[in-house]
Order: sequence, then structure tokens, then C-alpha cells
Amino acid sequence: MSFTPQDIPDLSGRVYFVTGGTAGLGAGTISLLAAHKPAHIYFSGRSGDKAKAVVEKVKAQNPDVPLTFIQCDLANLASVCKAAEQFIAQAERLDVFFANAGIMALPPGTTVDGYEVQFGTNHMGHAMLIKLLLPLMQRTAERFPGADVRIIMSSSIAYKQAPREGIAFETLKTPQRNLGGLVPGGEWCRYGQSKLANLLYAQGLAKRYPNITSVSIHPGYIKTDLFAGVSFLTALPVRIMAAGHWTPVEQGPYSQTWAATTPRQNLENGAYYIPVANRGVLETVAAKDDKLADKLWDWTEKELALFS
Repeated sequence: MSFTPQDIPDLSGRVYFVTGGTAGLGAGTISLLAAHKPAHIYFSGRSGDKAKAVVEKVKAQNPDVPLTFIQCDLANLASVCKAAEQFIAQAERLDVFFANAGIMALPPGTTVDGYEVQFGTNHMGHAMLIKLLLPLMQRTAERFPGADVRIIMSSSIAYKQAPREGIAFETLKTPQRNLGGLVPGGEWCRYGQSKLANLLYAQGLAKRYPNITSVSIHPGYIKTDLFAGVSFLTALPVRIMAAGHWTPVEQGPYSQTWAATTPRQNLENGAYYIPVANRGVLETVAAKDDKLADKLWDWTEKELALFS
């Protein structure tokens, strides 16, 4: 299968929510969707100034598309809850949710809620937002004729860099300084753990909410802003692996945009897709472990209950 922006169908009546829409792949996805007459695009991020720039750029090309920015810091679950409340107060439906935002290869640290910073941001923040938006998504699936509700989780081929056990549950509420060895290195091991969680969470959603199509995607090797804060030595393993396989920045949003707009019969609920429009083969024991996916779901639900 292949994909170009010209393959996107008319999106009339449909409502989208893109996390991390103020830059990179999120902003690119918004631009691609806006060219096909969606009813409304909501997007979140931390920077109001960057959001304003995105709105101005999109409106210059598609002035009639409603765009709404919602402030949200995924590393702060109180901020996530507030963002969900603001969205639900405005929207009557939600057709596609893009769990697009993310951080990558950061030094050891924790979120304000005490989770390892990459896991807390990439997984826990999105899991909370999805949990709060799921009732609206279910109503959309049930009440609107022809509704085709989807959740698109941005994972990464980096899921293969997760620790041997997949997810080190016992230390998730620490900086996990000792996670990972010399290769792939602690930063990448922690990042891989969070991307494995994104992949497994899509499987968990598909299992528990079959009327919503939930998939995970690998966007490709793309030099987005995520690389801006990564040192040369830290980024070196990725640069070596990606040699000859870099995806042009403008094509970075293609994988998730395809997953959001292709006919439903082209997707298998819970599956993982690689650029562009291809079913990915899961290459680690952890990624294929149904029991691990269930453990992650149960652990996440128990944690989120403390904040909602």
C-alpha cells in the first residue's frame, strides 16, 4: 500500500484532536487534515505562541477550517485533566484522536507526578487524556450514522530498545537511572520503554473498546525538533541505524495521517503500522506479550485512578 496527501478523502463532519500539534509531525498532520474540510481540528501543546503560528499558517491555506488550541502539558496529569475538561465542554463529538506528542532521549528525571519523565509524558499523559475522552468517543461511535472512530498512537521502532522485561514496573516512579546498559544506553532504553507502552496500549484499547479502531504507528526516522535537544553522542546510535533510511520531514506526518483517513477495512484493530501504510511485524517478545499488555493496562488504570 502507498499514500500521498491526495489520497485523503473528504473529512466533512469529522472532528479531530492532535496532541503536540504546535510543531513537527503534529503541525504537519493538522495541515494535511485541514485541506480536506474537517468540521473542527483541536490541538494541544504547551506553547500558546507556537499554537498561534500554526493557526495562522493553516488559516492562510484553509481559512474556513475551525482550529482550536487547548493548553496541555502531558507531563502534568492535572494539566491533562483540565485540557480534557475544556475539550469536552466545547465538542459534541470526537472522531479521531492522535496521541502524537512526545519527548525523546532525555536525561534521567521524573514528571511532577513522580513518573519516569519519558514514560510519564509519552504514556501516562496520553493514557489519562484517552481515558477522559473515551466516553465522548464511544458516544460518537454509537450515535452518529457512519461514524468511524479511531485512536492513533504514535509509537516508534524504538520499542525494540525497551528493557528485556519490556516495562520495568517496579521502578517507574523513579528516574530509572540504571535502566539499560551501554547499548542502547539509558536514554534510549527509557524512551523505548515508553514507545513499547504506546504500542501495547493500542492493543489494550482495541481489546476493550472494539467499536473504536486503535492502532500504533512508527512515523519513520525523521529529524524533527525532538533531535534538537539530543547531544551528538546520544543521537549517534540512531543516526547509524537510520543511515540511508531517513524520511523527509514533510512526509513525517504521512504514517499517522494515513492511519486516520484510510478506509477502515485497511486497518486491523490493535495492529502496528510502519511507513507508509504497511503492517509492521512485531520483532520483540515484549511487543507480542498479551499478558504484558494486560499488566500495563491494569497498572495504568490503577495509577490514573489516583488523579481522576
